[in-house]
Amino acid sequence: MTLRDPQGRPLRGERVDIGGRTLRAVRAGPSEGGPLVVLECGAFGCAADWFVVQTQLAEQGIRSLAYDRAGLGHSDPGPEPRDARAISDDLEALVARVDATSRLVLGGHSMAGLFLRSLAPRVRHRLDGLVLVDAVTPEAVDNPAAARMIGGFRQAMFGLDRVADLGVMRVWSLVAGDRIGLPAEVSLEKRRIYASASHARTAAREVQQWLASAEQGRIQGPFDPDLPVAVVTAGAVPMTPELQAIQNAPAVNSCAGWVDRVPGARHASLLGPRYADRIVRGFEHVLSVSRAG
Repeated sequence: MTLRDPQGRPLRGERVDIGGRTLRAVRAGPSEGGPLVVLECGAFGCAADWFVVQTQLAEQGIRSLAYDRAGLGHSDPGPEPRDARAISDDLEALVARVDATSRLVLGGHSMAGLFLRSLAPRVRHRLDGLVLVDAVTPEAVDNPAAARMIGGFRQAMFGLDRVADLGVMRVWSLVAGDRIGLPAEVSLEKRRIYASASHARTAAREVQQWLASAEQGRIQGPFDPDLPVAVVTAGAVPMTPELQAIQNAPAVNSCAGWVDRVPGARHASLLGPRYADRIVRGFEHVLSVSRAG
């Protein structure tokens, strides 16, 4: 049966029951064989963010899964608070339903770096590595400049939470709905999601939980140094040496780290057609190391 949105329009992907509620998941690549790449989007994101990366991974014969977090896009709402613990609960359940046995590689963009720090230890028994795409880390809150930015972002999200139902995101989606540069049909999908009041409200509540999510990641500790980690960052985003060091640390501390700062790429466009091949190289690095091991 064709998956459709509430307005009856066809949707990519499928609805996966994780225990009385569903998450919308989009799979690409071979149906079986080899590790499964699991992709987590950043703040205000959805499965569409990963379309170009998934397409290029599929061309290399690599399986992948992207999804809409609970309350975002076309997924059912989940329990509050929307922190790293709740998000990891959902993603762990989703992966168990979709593929309970394959080896995994986790990929995360932006704020997803917080969520993967909580998730990785839970799936360590089947985890082959990680690719962090311009991702934040729990330790970023220790940097004064980053802490100020995070604080301002969180405060703005309390305001958005109060006015989301007034339709403000419908206007803003025309400007900022797709800064990735997605193909037309997928760009329209993303803009429609971005314009949704329920999507905006849930996304705002995730950002409000930034400090809690960071602390939950700290409690888990850093990624296992025996895991290969690729860090791919946006070269057009101004970054102090201190912040670059924090962002690169997961790869620097890895037994098989890979760091790639991509000239010209911005935070969102890094996921798009011009630069996605650099992200795919990161996945190829992790997968090659895991195969060699």
